Amino acid sequence: MTIRLGFVVAEFNRDLTYQMELLGIEHAKFLGAEVIDTVLVPGVYDMPLAIKKLCEKDDIDAVVTIGSVIEGATGHDDIVVQHASRKITDLSLEYNKPVTLGIAGPGMSRMEAHERVDYAKRAVEAAVKLIRRL
Repeated sequence: MTIRLGFVVAEFNRDLTYQMELLGIEHAKFLGAEVIDTVLVPGVYDMPLAIKKLCEKDDIDAVVTIGSVIEGATGHDDIVVQHASRKITDLSLEYNKPVTLGIAGPGMSRMEAHERVDYAKRAVEAAVKLIRRL
């Protein structure tokens, strides 16, 4: 059985999230999974509705979130990641499907964000492991 993944990818910091998306797709193939749907959203904060739509699909086994939240002059990055990650967890429990956190940040510089593009691979791996184990 091939594990079918949905990706929700933030367009904000797209230079980073594009790399993350490609790494995630490549790692899914390596693990024997397939990305069958990808939804682009403006930013990490905007992910929950897209996650919900993918969770409602019978042909999606798990959803992987991909985003990069870089520190700014205010605490905005903390708020974005805190609220998004809380809702991501809620949706996973509500739909009884893995929704994994491939969001780098908060509190990181652009250089640190470049070093953390592999977070997408970790999120894909977590989704595949959860499907296999549950």
